[in-house]
Amino acid sequence: MDVSLEKGLATVKLKQGNSVTLKQLQEAITKNGFTMKESKLVAVGKVIQNGSSAKLQISGSNDVLALIPESAAVPASTPSATVVVEGSIPEAAKGRVPDSIRYRSLTVEK
Repeated sequence: MDVSLEKGLATVKLKQGNSVTLKQLQEAITKNGFTMKESKLVAVGKVIQNGSSAKLQISGSNDVLALIPESAAVPASTPSATVVVEGSIPEAAKGRVPDSIRYRSLTVEK
């Protein structure tokens, strides 16, 4: 973990196979007197298609986040494939865990 009080920024990089959940991260941040703001995220997982909406089930933690494209040019139609998603998760309401990721790229993992 890299923390810069000057910038008001903490960077957390988890090793592949880590199973920490967003709730656990949020609790650790809150316990130390900070608030989890909008955060950049790179995650690996599987796309779950539910009608017209798509969700990402993150590998390891099994957290499920709604996939919201930053632009219409970035489709999420790769059901059951393992993908790498880059984007941001919004700041959640107090006591709530983020439930979506606004993604800018979604690529099938090889």
